[in-house]
Amino acid sequence: MPELGKYATEVLLAYAGAIAVLAGLIAVTIAQGRAVRDRLRRMEGDK
Repeated sequence: MPELGKYATEVLLAYAGAIAVLAGLIAVTIAQGRAVRDRLRRMEGDK
């Protein structure tokens, strides 16, 4: 990693923020996928 000097805190916070956003998107995607899969199973079971 390059020497960041006086901007080290800001850069690391930006990295942490980006990782947090990506983790949140992944969590939401997984939750939505589970919900859709459950709805589909219920709909297929109603036939």
